[in-house]
Amino acid sequence: MRIDIITVLPELMQSPFNASILSRAKEKNLVEVHFHNLRDYTVGNYKQVDDYQFGGGAGMVLMIEPIDKCISGLKAEREYDEIIYMTPDGETLSQGIANEISLKKNLIILCGHYKGVDQRVRDMFVTREISIGDYVLSGGELAAAVLCDAVIRLLPGVLNDETSALTDTFQDNLLAPPVYTRPSTYKGMEVPKILLSGDFPKIEKWREDQALERTEQKRPDLLK
Repeated sequence: MRIDIITVLPELMQSPFNASILSRAKEKNLVEVHFHNLRDYTVGNYKQVDDYQFGGGAGMVLMIEPIDKCISGLKAEREYDEIIYMTPDGETLSQGIANEISLKKNLIILCGHYKGVDQRVRDMFVTREISIGDYVLSGGELAAAVLCDAVIRLLPGVLNDETSALTDTFQDNLLAPPVYTRPSTYKGMEVPKILLSGDFPKIEKWREDQALERTEQKRPDLLK
């Protein structure tokens, strides 16, 4: 998979991709991540990427021209399966969406900033708009990092045990069951005996029951 991220703050994007699972995915050549500084696609000494919005109102808007130059340049080099715009008014990211996007080959992710981007960018280029929740961030960079983390960990070979992702919360519209590790007894609190029994069919049934019970208690909306 190749991911091209367009941003006015590429330095903000570096850290999440240089540690843990995302870093290992890059080292294994399972994913390429490229950052494109929008200011590199401007002219003039001021490297202006934003301007006042027509009709008045507070807040600056990312201009269409540098975004057009960046996206058009990338599209001239390869085909992209999706051009994703991170925006609070997009569809809310879910495990299902992450699963779907993980099957793609080439992605462009556009990070909004200020009051967003010129609407013509969305009309001309964007194929999908994604939000990570009903709140507003200073820009789309952190949201893009969240999306990438959710997607990249699903790529074959990224996790040491590929079955791990299949038992994550939300994969089957259920919350994950409780998990335990050593010691089996700690300050009087014991691990459920079934998990120590070695009877794997019964353990699996216990986990299914616990997942259903936990979902009913915490997220009954998922069962609808």
